[in-house]
Amino acid sequence: MAKTTLEDLKRIKENTSARVESKNAKSLLICGGTGCHATGSIPVKEMLIEEIANRGLNDQYNIIETGCNGFCAMGPILVVHPDGVFYEKVSKKNIEEIVEKHLVNGEIVEKCLYKDPVSKKRIPLQDDIPFFAHQMPRVLRNKGLINPESIDEYIARDGYQGAHKALTGMPPEEIIEQVKISGMRGRGGAGFPTGVKWDFAGKSEGSVKYVLCNADEGDPGAFMDRSILEADPHAVIEGMIIAAKAINASQGYIYARTEYPLAIRRLQTAIDHAREYGLLGDDIFGSGFSFDIDIYQGAGAFVCGEETALMRSIEGKRGMPRPRPPFPAQKGLWEKPTILNNVETLANIPQIILNGGEWYAAVGTETSKGTKVFAVSGDVNNIGLVEVPMGTSLRTIIFDIGGGIPGKRKFKAVQLGGPSGGCIPEQHLDTPVDYEEIAKVGAIMGSGGVIVMDEDTCMVDMARFFMDFIQEESCGKCTPCREGTRRLLQILDKICDGRGKPEDLDALEELSAVIKDAALCGLGQTAPNPVLSTIRYFKDEYLAHINEKRCPAKRCVALLKFEIDPELCQQCGLCSKRCPAGAISWEKKKPAVIDKEKCTKCMTCFSVCRYDAIF
Repeated sequence: MAKTTLEDLKRIKENTSARVESKNAKSLLICGGTGCHATGSIPVKEMLIEEIANRGLNDQYNIIETGCNGFCAMGPILVVHPDGVFYEKVSKKNIEEIVEKHLVNGEIVEKCLYKDPVSKKRIPLQDDIPFFAHQMPRVLRNKGLINPESIDEYIARDGYQGAHKALTGMPPEEIIEQVKISGMRGRGGAGFPTGVKWDFAGKSEGSVKYVLCNADEGDPGAFMDRSILEADPHAVIEGMIIAAKAINASQGYIYARTEYPLAIRRLQTAIDHAREYGLLGDDIFGSGFSFDIDIYQGAGAFVCGEETALMRSIEGKRGMPRPRPPFPAQKGLWEKPTILNNVETLANIPQIILNGGEWYAAVGTETSKGTKVFAVSGDVNNIGLVEVPMGTSLRTIIFDIGGGIPGKRKFKAVQLGGPSGGCIPEQHLDTPVDYEEIAKVGAIMGSGGVIVMDEDTCMVDMARFFMDFIQEESCGKCTPCREGTRRLLQILDKICDGRGKPEDLDALEELSAVIKDAALCGLGQTAPNPVLSTIRYFKDEYLAHINEKRCPAKRCVALLKFEIDPELCQQCGLCSKRCPAGAISWEKKKPAVIDKEKCTKCMTCFSVCRYDAIF
């Protein structure tokens, strides 16, 4: 196994930078994340390779499959480098025209450019698109730029420079001190200071210690960790190497979801390449320090995102939390001192060490430093992965970057922090996103899922949805979580079905308080957040369900009655043809009629009517 030196890193960077850094090198960057694969980027890439060869342009353009570009809703994505021209939703039928007009004749293909949802203007350059223009990519600095399966391209972007600095020129205490100076807080949800956690583990006695990476991303609407691993796996590996030196660990594990096959494959490829270069294994950089990493695939249990449950799972036991103390920094994996950080946290570490803690701390707020990656989804125009400085307002994320609400509908709320987070209403859109300010309005930072909801969302039903998820994923070890979340779900079911009573609101709040105080782990302690936040801001909707037996958003099926307006009905019969229950009678030249006895309230007729005749 070769031993990579600093000179080797410089040589690789110099040789590879011609493609990665140069403004003269021409490349066609095709997004190769899971989202773009799902929308057809692989056949687009294959056709592009064929068309480039047919045109004799192989010597002029490199075709690179990158990781996730971040703008997930616009895939497949093709970026022409160094022009910076951004083509969205590219299909096989567009390739010939793009090659002919743009690559051969230098003419931009207008119809394939991004179309702003507000101005309706086509924007040719990626840097001018609002989704990208308002971001500050640090963790995501390599997204859409490099081939994630090429270690040389990562090195060309200063990869492994931070690890070399830490292993050959910094004692463990200095590494930890720089992380403390940075103000870095864990990006997995709790926000505990990373440097403090490392300090505890470093001072713990024991010759065997472990570094763990939590890639068991399970929140609905969250895809930050997956995208980072798909686009820049070496950043996580380098962060783990530095963490290992800080606490003197020799073994690391990455606990990844089995449902992330592409991320796992690229991660394993990166580990294999790092071993080949001598960046993992014995005597890294000739420093005398040895460290290696293995991947452990989780079986999909949400509770295994909790640190002690994750460790039990790696040990081959059932993933269930245990009481703390002792904390993992003293007794963790196999009862040895262990640090666990999530993907985003570890991806920040190489830049902190390379540039210094003060460089990192210069961005963000007083108590929340650096940037944060968010997965923005739901009722928003620009669905995707964004990275902004801590302290950026929710309004900026949703409207300036996210492009606002589609279909001219109004914003209603945003769920922040995953299923255990809270729903934040419009009056708090200007809240700066940091750990303390978000907590004040009833939510948590979480790992970074941002689910936007428009005016057609029923907040009672939304609370029920998240509570159903939490109750299903409860490990069952402690009674408050096992029984308490089930009871919360039963009450929410009653309210949504029109069987709620006024005293149910008091029961929800009282039970939530008990669960928060008595549950064993973070899953149970934060489980009532969706209930409490929706009652706090949308109590009128609960009262409408209970007192009026009415769902204001018209989403709770049990409270709906369907009618057809004979004046609006165009007598097309489409609703009758699509009704799965045969509940709609229709004759030619006559309005359709719904038989309420047969109607199953499946909403099919409502969704297929083109004339808004069904209400």
